[in-house]
Amino acid sequence: MSDARQQILDRIRHALADRPEVPDVPWVYGRAVGTGDVDLVARFVERVTDYRADVERIDEPGIGAAITAALRGCTHVVADDAVRQAWPDSARWVAGADLTADQLDAVDAVVTTATVAIANTGTLVLDHGPGQGRRAMSLVPDVHVCVVRAGQIVDDVPEAVARLVESGVHVRPLTWISGPSATSDIELDRVEGVHGPRTLRVIVVG
Repeated sequence: MSDARQQILDRIRHALADRPEVPDVPWVYGRAVGTGDVDLVARFVERVTDYRADVERIDEPGIGAAITAALRGCTHVVADDAVRQAWPDSARWVAGADLTADQLDAVDAVVTTATVAIANTGTLVLDHGPGQGRRAMSLVPDVHVCVVRAGQIVDDVPEAVARLVESGVHVRPLTWISGPSATSDIELDRVEGVHGPRTLRVIVVG
């Protein structure tokens, strides 16, 4: 260790000498976290809204109409076979399996389901199985409408990972989405839509 570095560390130790010892915080990965006094679904809606996403909670019979409403202003909408078959009248659908990146860029929106949703972080997890299509479909169009069922919502990341492992989809490429795509420069100016959809609309069922 260099003399200069040792001197700096000695000064830090001296400055902190009268500070109380920091207590150990017990933590076991995977321990249940919960959402406190807040309902699981309500916490998810709250956190997703914090990310500037549009969120609507509905009952099962209203899914088709909710998708149509969420796609306001969108003319061409991409989705995989499972979504188009489940809600055939909700949009002017485009099959997305064979579209190039340029063709996807010309599409107005994408509709997917989700695999897991995380209440405390407001995160959607897609494994790109039936209902979600290939990964590019959820990253290129400017609007993403995602249908999430209440039973898919867990409290925190460890439980989400446990569910992914239990179902065997943890070996697939996964997409974790927390709000619309956004980034900030050194001036903290927020820019949306850089790495994915600019607009995220979440439909919570149940």
